[in-house]
Amino acid sequence: MMQNGFGPHLMMDCRGVSFEKCSDLQYVWHFLDTLPDKIGMTKITQPYVFPYSGLIPEDEGITGVVVIAESHITFHSFTRKDYFFFDLFSCKEFDTDYVIQEVIRAFEVQDPDIHCVNRGVYFPRNAEFYAKVPGVPALSC
Repeated sequence: MMQNGFGPHLMMDCRGVSFEKCSDLQYVWHFLDTLPDKIGMTKITQPYVFPYSGLIPEDEGITGVVVIAESHITFHSFTRKDYFFFDLFSCKEFDTDYVIQEVIRAFEVQDPDIHCVNRGVYFPRNAEFYAKVPGVPALSC
């Protein structure tokens, strides 16, 4: 039987957050560094976290990403707007409820808007499909 779908994409739009934690480079770095192990994912880079201040001063904040073998985890805060975005996309199933609670707890989120979708619903996963395509290596997920 052919299994379709790439995997879950958890997206959180968070308001009413801890200004101190969302604007602390080390705190965000540590969160992104430790989360993959907690959910059984494999980091292939350490987190890349940096302050952001662009053309619109009110949009300043912290941006961070950690690339995992299963895909990626991102964090984008807008500290003057009391807001951040968090995404976790993976080709491997994970406990979305656990991740949601970790994000809420870690950043003291008062008002989360949560979306989780299954990405790549037509993505072919089975070995028989790949055996038919010359030069395509087997999936790592």
